[in-house]
Amino acid sequence: MKVGFVGLGKLGLPCALGVESMGHTVFGVDPSPQTMDILECRKLAYEEVGAQKLLDETKIHLVTYAELVRDAELIFIAVQTPHDPQYEGVTPMPNTRADFNYEYLQSAFTSLCVEMVKQGVERDVVVISTVLPGTMAKYIQPIIDANGLSRKLRLLYNPFFIAMGTALRDFLNPEFVLIGGPCPATTQRLASFYQTIHDRPAFRTTVENAELIKVAYNVAIGGKIVFANTIMEICHKTPNTDCDAVMAALSLATERIVSSRYLKGGMGDGGGCHPRDLIALSWLAQRLDLSHDPFYDIMSAREDQTEWLADLIQYHAGLLPIALMGSAFKPNTNITTGSPARLLSHYLTERNLEHKFIEPNQQLSSQPPSLFFVSTQHSAWLQYEFPEGSVVLDPFRYLQDNASLAKCTYIPIGKHHAVRRPDSVAG
Repeated sequence: MKVGFVGLGKLGLPCALGVESMGHTVFGVDPSPQTMDILECRKLAYEEVGAQKLLDETKIHLVTYAELVRDAELIFIAVQTPHDPQYEGVTPMPNTRADFNYEYLQSAFTSLCVEMVKQGVERDVVVISTVLPGTMAKYIQPIIDANGLSRKLRLLYNPFFIAMGTALRDFLNPEFVLIGGPCPATTQRLASFYQTIHDRPAFRTTVENAELIKVAYNVAIGGKIVFANTIMEICHKTPNTDCDAVMAALSLATERIVSSRYLKGGMGDGGGCHPRDLIALSWLAQRLDLSHDPFYDIMSAREDQTEWLADLIQYHAGLLPIALMGSAFKPNTNITTGSPARLLSHYLTERNLEHKFIEPNQQLSSQPPSLFFVSTQHSAWLQYEFPEGSVVLDPFRYLQDNASLAKCTYIPIGKHHAVRRPDSVAG
């Protein structure tokens, strides 16, 4: 099938590469000079698991809207719906709230509609950008209607459950596919398309349900992480408790708690979706005058828990210099959008605690004894050479086998009994 993508950023390009890898012909529209550079130089400017190999072999090239409308049988809209940077989650949540910015989405649809009118064609058009419920009806359908395309442009909402850094892998191996649309025949065509990509089930519903399901999914993950980090703090303060053991037991409750994913103490939620989606839903809770705003609660807990980690750093650092190990929002990527490590850095800066980030493969040969805080669970830290006399705070509790820790104070946060002192002063 000939498939078009409007938007080839960190969401659109990995997914477009995935579609192409399954034998489809892919066209793309994107005005960004960075996207043009990536396709011309065949080099990603960010880390995305598995994408570089496909990029090396891709035949995707940028086209105009006219060419896209002419040639693509199915069109995906993957443009950004950004939030203001203050809602990203790398600083405390402000008192104000806001919906996402839909200007890019509206602009893309306007350009698409103009070309469809000129060419007199019919197309299935699929929005995958994150939006709040009611967005398609409020902002997009009026553009379609104003251009007389209510019967020719068949609108579907089909958000992906993916994360930056693993977008390609997540797209090709989803838990399920979510398709929102009013027409059973149209939703069935899209479901049949996905059968050429993978064998996962498709859940078909209304556009409005699909809009809500997407953000509700992300918020549910944020809630699990807050819960797990609460248990981690309890265990850190309670003798003979181990948060990993607690979570291992709860993870067996596959009927009531569902799965063990994200049910692990560590850093707060992060990335380009989860913190901002919580704040956007908090805005919606205010607009709808909900009896209670649980989304605010989850974001507040995320911030309080990060401040508690700053407390631990301040308590254990003493006169040691402070190094935060990793600024990315999750392991083995360099993407820092919504990173809880950056939020932690914000709180340390507020306290006038000087600190610096170190990244994987950045072994400092002259590094003095320091307070090391593992802010991103990169696998590279398993072999990191910690200077003798250092203090290492590990909220992920995974560095216990690092040999260089024998001469350090190792504090696995959430395991009250497992603090290890240097061998030289043991006993």
